[in-house]
Parts: sequence; C-alpha cells; structure tokens
Amino acid sequence: MLSLDLTGKRAFVAGVADDNGYGWAIARALAGAGASVCVGTWPPVLGIFQRLREKGRLDFSLEQGGEWDIEKVYPLDALYDTLDDVPTELADDKRYRGVEKFSIQEVADALEADHGSPCIDVLVHSLANGPEVSKPLVETSRAGYLAALSASAYSLVSMVQRMGPLMRPGGAVVSLSYLAGERVIPGYGGGMSSAKSALEGDTRTLAYEAGRRYGIRVNTISAGPLASRAAKAIGSIGNLVEYYEQNAALPACNTADDVGRAAAFLCSPLAAAITGETLHVDMGYHAMGMIAGDQLTNE
Repeated sequence: MLSLDLTGKRAFVAGVADDNGYGWAIARALAGAGASVCVGTWPPVLGIFQRLREKGRLDFSLEQGGEWDIEKVYPLDALYDTLDDVPTELADDKRYRGVEKFSIQEVADALEADHGSPCIDVLVHSLANGPEVSKPLVETSRAGYLAALSASAYSLVSMVQRMGPLMRPGGAVVSLSYLAGERVIPGYGGGMSSAKSALEGDTRTLAYEAGRRYGIRVNTISAGPLASRAAKAIGSIGNLVEYYEQNAALPACNTADDVGRAAAFLCSPLAAAITGETLHVDMGYHAMGMIAGDQLTNE
C-alpha cells in the first residue's frame, strides 16, 4: 500500500500568522504525514501568534486524529534578505520592538544554528502582499507594483538562494500562486497578478537551477480563493468563493485542507518526479472557458 510518509523530515513553512489560512493547512498536513514543522511568522503579528499558541487558541488537531505542535517559531520578514537591508527607521516601529534576526539570511542562519546543516527537507513559501491590491493595475504606482513583486515573488528566489544550501537532496519547495497569474481576475490589482505570473515563471527556472545545484524540487500550487483573514484585503473575496462554487468543474470551492494535502503530496517521495509544475487545486475552475450556466446533473 502506498503511503505518504514524511517521518523524520523537517519542514519550514514561511508565512503562518494564524490557523485560518493556507500556510497553516499545509503545516498541519505535513505534520499529519509525520514531519516536524518550524514556521516563519511576520514580526508585527508574532506576539499575537505566540499568545494564541500559549493560550491554546490555535487548532492543532490532525485530520486523522491526535494533535501536533510547532517545533519552533522564527520571526521572518521576507522583504529583507539580510540585516543590512533592514531600514534603520524600523527600529522605531513598535511592531518590531524586541524582535531581532528576522531577515531571510538571519532565519537561515538560525535554522542552521538550531538544527545543523543540512536540516530542511521541505520549504514552503506562503507569502504574498500587495500594498495597493485594491487598486486597478492601471492606477498602481511604481512603488506599489515593485512592493508586490518583492514580497510575493522575489521572496521565493531569496529563500531558495539562502535556504537551498540547508536542504537535503531530494527535498522539495512549494509556493502558493493564484489563477490571476494566468488570467484576468478583476479586483486583484496592485501588481499582484504580475507577482503571481513572476512566481510561476520563477518556479520553472528554480526547478532547473536549484534542481541541478541542490538536488531539490520546486513546484507551486495555484489555489482557489479562500476567505482567510489575509484574503479579506481583497474586498471581493466572498464573491469569488461564491463564483467558484457556481462555476467550477466540480461545483464547489476548495478548502484549505485540500491545498494542504496537495502540498504534502508534492513534498513527499510520491512526487519525486514532479518539479517545475503549477498544480491547480481549485475544483477544476481553471479549466472552464465560460460560466457554467445550467449545471449538468446525474439523473
């Protein structure tokens, strides 16, 4: 019998701030397959996340029963590659007060110090931000556009560049994309559609370069919409979910756990020959060329 077994593997999941999004669902699925899971959390929400964890307010249940826990939480701001890139004025930002070593390189160094090298088998990029996401692309500023690409696409390149050397051969990298990287999604603006296009293109190139250099695989999941706290920055997220439920090939919207399980598969030996792929986990919505209209039903 085939089994999805990640026992003895360590995963680092970047972009977990609560138990409501795709990052948490992926961490949960990896833990359910036996992996130990470390997470990277944005410094401004790190304190809140840690307090929720300490008070037992996060859902650590596993689908198959039992519970899991995070091996370690690292502060991570993927806008900054090294300490030298962190602006001095950030020291006066109360949201970062008391938080140190949160650039990508510093987190990589902390992982190596804590666990040795190599120490990572799975690297998950669940990071996206566009400060002008509510603006149409034609109204987006240069700064807003570049910020979206920096946070949502280049951060993957930087993470692979700095954490790839810590990964064991046969390891896997997974990121999260969205259909807006391929097609027009009105309301998904501010350069975020461009960032997702870049992410998918970089996935293919990194699959080759990191595959040859580090012996690892790189894939991305194009997930359907999820009404998470982070996604509420897109005012139409509820409408998107409803639209998918009405018009996807399977008339429903995927859940966070659907994406978590797909990510666990891509990170497992069962997917050893899959790299450079954009895997759609969206109930087949991406395959549709027009609205479904009258649904076909079994009679």
